[in-house]
Amino acid sequence: MYKVMIVDDEPWAIKGIRNAFDWDKYGFEIIGQFKSAYTAWDAIKANEPDLVFTDIRMPEISGLDLMKRAKVEGMDIEFVIVSGYAEFEYAQEALRYGALDYFLKPLDIDKADPFIAKLAMHFSRRSTARNQLLLDALTSANEGEIKTFLPLPDDAAVYYYQVLSIYFEGEHKNMRNLLSLEGKPVHVVEVEAGARKMLVVLMTEHSDCLEGLSGKWVLNKTGIHVMGVSSISNQLKHMSKLIKEADLSASQVFLEEAGGVVHYEPKLHLVKPCIDEIHHILQGNQFDDVDAYIKGLQAYFRDHHLGMSEVVYLWNQAVGILIKAYSEELKDMELEFLNYSEIKERFEHFESLCSFLHEVLDSIRIGNSRSVQEGDIQSCFNRMIHYINHHFEQKLYLKDLSAQFFINQVYCCQLFRKNLGKTFSEYVSELRIKKARELLKRTDLSIEEVAIKAGYVDYYYFNKVFKKHCGMTPTKFRKS
Repeated sequence: MYKVMIVDDEPWAIKGIRNAFDWDKYGFEIIGQFKSAYTAWDAIKANEPDLVFTDIRMPEISGLDLMKRAKVEGMDIEFVIVSGYAEFEYAQEALRYGALDYFLKPLDIDKADPFIAKLAMHFSRRSTARNQLLLDALTSANEGEIKTFLPLPDDAAVYYYQVLSIYFEGEHKNMRNLLSLEGKPVHVVEVEAGARKMLVVLMTEHSDCLEGLSGKWVLNKTGIHVMGVSSISNQLKHMSKLIKEADLSASQVFLEEAGGVVHYEPKLHLVKPCIDEIHHILQGNQFDDVDAYIKGLQAYFRDHHLGMSEVVYLWNQAVGILIKAYSEELKDMELEFLNYSEIKERFEHFESLCSFLHEVLDSIRIGNSRSVQEGDIQSCFNRMIHYINHHFEQKLYLKDLSAQFFINQVYCCQLFRKNLGKTFSEYVSELRIKKARELLKRTDLSIEEVAIKAGYVDYYYFNKVFKKHCGMTPTKFRKS
């Protein structure tokens, strides 16, 4: 919710502003209303609202004075000037000083809804732009850039940092209240990273404030599905690493639907028996054991409470082993090293990943025999490509498409290489990034809206993919 204050020396005017707009509908919350501009200024300094509706002419401090003071203090506050017709020249002056807009008294009710809707759109786009800049800074290696976005006091000798990656089922709520931080010396910086995802950076001079918090986080009835919790660091340069840890922890839902609080606790050493078993199957030509291995793999991960770090390790080790042993047979398959974001984008869940490994091992065992004629397969593949070209904005998984168009998933990978010279993931990514580039150049949609229209719900991930393809972030691309 965007926080609003109303300042006017006439009580009837305050009542008129309060009642004229459907504040809740558009995401605004009135947190204060003041007849005294002096009292209002003290409240503005204490609470830093997002928006202030203020009369332009008042006996103590004018609306212009409030704007100037906020600007001098470096506050990121928008002002809407409320003025009478006789004061229109003052309203124009306020716009030159940076007022967001003005509204004439007496208020025209018919214009109220379009006016507040326009304000809501402005704040939505401003919030998205801020998130993009903040994400760019936090994931950079530049400590100076990170500091410009974090509320760190100049005299702080040592600060401790922890990052939370939160997936919501309901609306975003007040994080300080939700995390039991009221009254604690912990700074909170929230970064929206998707329609239902938020990154939260916690900062404090006292490490015990962070170490003792996690036991109090109970997610029942909070609207949070899963919360990934990073380790704690006193190095600002580790911020990108902490974000990755939190995101890896929150990615536990890739393995099991149940949410909750998940702490970063890598257990890579426990994956070694799973890797050794792949060696055993390949070196001993024990392909009859594949079914039992895949079933046991899922049970093993579940019983040992393994997470996304272990999934990434398993996948990349398995890819390395398979390519080394069967480089010629598997050269056209989509076997490549992936990070956790790429794995989540390619596979719907851990069971899907295991299923693909099963098909790869099966294809080696049976020599990839065909159940239909080559011509039929090519026809099915062409129809699949046509479908992808017209539905790439949707969530697409190769396993589902292979079943839909009656092509073995492994052979499908080979067809992508043979016909298009690229993998399924590369093909879909290129379509999405091409669409994103067009939207960034030809529309004024926010970065979040562009990401969604291009097929990316998580615009933190969209940021990374876009930068990988284009060499710069979406924000910088648009500016260029």
